[in-house]
Amino acid sequence: MGHVIEIPDFLTATLGFAVYLIGAEINARVAALRNFNIPEPVTGGLLASLLVLLLYLLFDVELSFGLAARDFLLVLFFAGIGLNARLSDLIAGGKPLFLLLILTLVTIVFQNVIGAAGAAMFGYPAQAGVLFGSASLIGGHGTAIAWAPDVAEATGLDGATELGVAVATLGLVLAALVGGPIARLLVEGRGLTPSRPEEEHSVGLPDEDDGHMARIDHLTIMRVLLYLNLAIISGYILSEAISAAGLKLPLFVPCLIMGIVIANLRDAVFPGAPKVSRTPSLALISEFALGAFLAMSLMSLQLWTIAELGLAIAVIMTAQTLFAVLFVLWVLFPVMGSNYRAAVLAAGFGGFALGATPTAIANMTAVTKRYGPSPIAFIVLPLVSAFFVDIANAIVIQTIVNF
Repeated sequence: MGHVIEIPDFLTATLGFAVYLIGAEINARVAALRNFNIPEPVTGGLLASLLVLLLYLLFDVELSFGLAARDFLLVLFFAGIGLNARLSDLIAGGKPLFLLLILTLVTIVFQNVIGAAGAAMFGYPAQAGVLFGSASLIGGHGTAIAWAPDVAEATGLDGATELGVAVATLGLVLAALVGGPIARLLVEGRGLTPSRPEEEHSVGLPDEDDGHMARIDHLTIMRVLLYLNLAIISGYILSEAISAAGLKLPLFVPCLIMGIVIANLRDAVFPGAPKVSRTPSLALISEFALGAFLAMSLMSLQLWTIAELGLAIAVIMTAQTLFAVLFVLWVLFPVMGSNYRAAVLAAGFGGFALGATPTAIANMTAVTKRYGPSPIAFIVLPLVSAFFVDIANAIVIQTIVNF
């Protein structure tokens, strides 16, 4: 093993900000990246990860990034998503939420069928297909690492954790690249427009200001930060209660829940109070948190783990990507209504199916900044990914591993 350089949390965050800004500068100069709605942190993060890979290949030096600051930004972002959730949108999102859940379950099953077939083709145990499938893709790095020991115990497979991490890493890269082009194909190809273009943006500010956007000043920023902190504090308390009840959920889920509760209680009790939900200040802070999180996530990828799996991962991930794109275009988009919101969800689901929820939201943010808002999409997809997917994924994975 080569020399490992530990990058502390504060320096990781500083590098993440720089990577984000470099991505924004590149996107401003390269029209193709803007036209295909590639998020700015994706551009910068992937470039940084390639430089980290080059450092590893040429000098056998591995950079290990401290990611505590990144993980806090994820919690901050989901608290903001919660603050944006109106009860009316939650009610309106009932049918799309149910449909998206069913489509997600179908995706989980097909990902594992493809994974098992690919695993058998390249001499892996069929049960290891979950690591080429939903455990690493829809599940992401955390789920892959959590289930790898069970796969290893059931099959005797050496290096199960490394396999899961490699598939999740490549999935995250692909997820960051497919969502924007999918949305461009659907939105521009079908001439789709938002049903409520006057709505505020959930994450990020529009690329073009029509002059009617509410102002951002020190008071609006401070007010948003206060309520974000309240959502996170109460989210910590709820997380402890959930853990005491024997359930295990990522911290961002309770913070999302408490953001929803606080925002709607505030509107009911103090209807005349200055707005926090759906304000440009909250949208700006949410975009910053998401972008910095994604930049740090991508720049810290260990791309050399992918190369070690060679042909197997290339063939199987090509099949998984092809399935995800075709499923989104031919099944999800029509089922979700063939409208602008469906196109935004298609961009997000492309990122979610192959990568992780933050990647999905980044894809949707890039799309809505360019074409217009779609608030319900930003409520429906995180609710599916935060509440339902881990449970459904666990049931399917457990069934396959124990088969």
